Amino acid sequence: MILDASVYQQTYIEDCEVCCNPIEITPTFEAGELISFNAQSIEQ
Repeated sequence: MILDASVYQQTYIEDCEVCCNPIEITPTFEAGELISFNAQSIEQ
């Protein structure tokens, strides 16, 4: 997974590389450094 540190806070959907189910990814950066990361399945 490649994250874009130029955007302070972001949320996007990415398919799992193993099972192909959608995952909501929410990374937060400060001064180009990852300070928070959350990944949650959104499969219904």
